[in-house]
Amino acid sequence: MLNYGLCITNFKTKKSRSIIFYIYLVFSSWFSFAQVSSAIDSTSIKIGEQITYQIQVETDTTSLVVFPEGQTFSPLEMIDSYPVDTIKNKDKYNLIKKYGLTQFDSGKYTIPKQKIIVGDKTFFTDSLKVEVNNIAVDTTKQGLYEIKPIIDVEKPSSNWWKYLLIILLIIGVIAFLIYWFIWRKKPLTEQEQIALLPPYDRAKLALKKLDESHYLENENLKDYYSDLTFIIRKYLDEKVYDRALESTTDELIGRLKLLKEGNQVDLSNDDIKNLESILKRADLVKFAKSAPDIELAKIDRDTIDVEIDHVKEALPEPTEEEKLLDAKYREELERKKKRNKIILTVALSLFLIAATIVGFSIKYGFNYVKDTIIGHQSKELLEGDWVSSDYGFPPITISTPEVLKRIETPIPNELQGQMKVNTFGFEQKARITIVVSNTVLVQAQDSLDINQAIEGNLKTIESRGAKNILTKNEKFTTPNGAEGVKTHGTLDYPLESSEKYVKGKYTLLSFISSNKVIQQIILSWRQDDIYADEIMQRIINSIELKKPDR
Repeated sequence: MLNYGLCITNFKTKKSRSIIFYIYLVFSSWFSFAQVSSAIDSTSIKIGEQITYQIQVETDTTSLVVFPEGQTFSPLEMIDSYPVDTIKNKDKYNLIKKYGLTQFDSGKYTIPKQKIIVGDKTFFTDSLKVEVNNIAVDTTKQGLYEIKPIIDVEKPSSNWWKYLLIILLIIGVIAFLIYWFIWRKKPLTEQEQIALLPPYDRAKLALKKLDESHYLENENLKDYYSDLTFIIRKYLDEKVYDRALESTTDELIGRLKLLKEGNQVDLSNDDIKNLESILKRADLVKFAKSAPDIELAKIDRDTIDVEIDHVKEALPEPTEEEKLLDAKYREELERKKKRNKIILTVALSLFLIAATIVGFSIKYGFNYVKDTIIGHQSKELLEGDWVSSDYGFPPITISTPEVLKRIETPIPNELQGQMKVNTFGFEQKARITIVVSNTVLVQAQDSLDINQAIEGNLKTIESRGAKNILTKNEKFTTPNGAEGVKTHGTLDYPLESSEKYVKGKYTLLSFISSNKVIQQIILSWRQDDIYADEIMQRIINSIELKKPDR
């Protein structure tokens, strides 16, 4: 970013006087009378104390009087000019003009003769001597001490911990919900507990539940035989023939016979006949509305119970390889289950994050949300704890994101000994620059040309590589009523160690506080930085100029 320096050029003294005319001419006259005298209310004052300088003119009604105005009392400084008092005495008038004068350096001074014009005649007052004394300090009661070193003041703590607490609370709630609904080992329902049992145990448990039903009491043989045959078919489907549930009775019995002949299932012919008999009876009950005796139904239930045992005994014991494959299958199943949980957790988390970002983007804008998450230097400055302080003398009061540090400003050789410059600044590299400058001239001037100071700053900016500088001047008034000139516009400035140029904005506020003091505030920032716009506007709104105590 450009480091702006205060450029002071030679100020041309332009003598200008505000002329106060008192016209008492009623008729033309060949003769006029005038008498001029001057006085001060004290010949000895303390530093900064005010004295009253009075000029009295006694004249007739035909005379026109011009009193001195402006800084004509140097080396004393005029701080106030009071209205003229007029006292009529017969055919003459006494005109009394008073001025408030002061001096901020001790010593003996002479108020020079003042020029008074009465009609077509010129009069001069007597020169008067004034002594300006230091304020006496009794060092026997108040000792002198070395200047204390700069003390680092800790920045007041912000409310960042509150935002952190809210974020952690939200994350905690989301993590709890994910754990509760996805990762927590939930109590198994009765159906889930039954599903985890081996096929044989499930079949036996299903027969017990069939016994507890009221099908036979209500003579509901259709549902009774449907459940009974489903139990044996389900068991055979899992342990013997994987299509037992969808096969017809003849297909299932035929498959069992083939398995017996192939020595894959060691079932007896009686076992197969019993199963065939019960399955065909069940078909008649379900499809032909047959109604066997209740006791026969109970016998069929006991037969199925026995046949389940026989099927279990007839099945060969699983080999070690089959057991290993089964264990691997279970492990793979568990890994798949865990993987699904992870995928669901990540998907849910991403959805919540995306939904949060979209919601805040709709309300605050995407760029604001992005800068809040990723971070933005200017945004952090804008939302941080600002500092209000006075800089220089007379003081400039200004609020800034950071404390401005003193900058050593070189003074050209030709201006050495003619001025004192106090400069304070802050720079966020390649983004924001804030400079506050006070220039105090050793010798007071009749008038200072603020346009020369502005032009000098613009030339300094241009000499540092800026180009395409657009300028607009307008009047500016601080909140406490200090008037000055606001120079603002756009420019292109080079990045450090690069040939690339960046579009920027700048504002230069210039004030003439007295006939020897120029105060300036220089602000510059990147044109595409919306947060910098807010920062600079906030700084400008905070500026106040204070006059030294008289």
